[in-house]
Amino acid sequence: MDESGVNVIAVLVAGVASFAFGAAYYMSLSKPWMAAVGKTEAEVKANNNPMVFVVAIVAQLVMAYTMARVMAWQGDMNIGAGISIAITLWVGFIVASMAVNHGFQGAKRSLTIIDSGHWLGVLLVQSVVIALFGV
Repeated sequence: MDESGVNVIAVLVAGVASFAFGAAYYMSLSKPWMAAVGKTEAEVKANNNPMVFVVAIVAQLVMAYTMARVMAWQGDMNIGAGISIAITLWVGFIVASMAVNHGFQGAKRSLTIIDSGHWLGVLLVQSVVIALFGV
């Protein structure tokens, strides 16, 4: 169960829970997201590649493991501290990176807001799950 101070079960549950969050998030925002990327539903369905979902779940597991490591470095963790870490990592790495990438890509601001909101939710879900299970 323990790998370098990390609860592997917590990582697995956090990864799966955050993937489920993402599915619900984008299903609820599918129309605004498609408008932000400039695609129709038919175009999105035509490019439906199952490998994207494999990459997504693996990436979420990597993020959950990283979140658990960061939380473990803090020692005695609780949900509040986990949320604080999640928000700090989100602002410092995800929002900053997305703002730069989307800016150079000429993406709409709404895409940055939708996508970065997803990653905030992912990190919050992961930090809460990991705190509940214990790092």
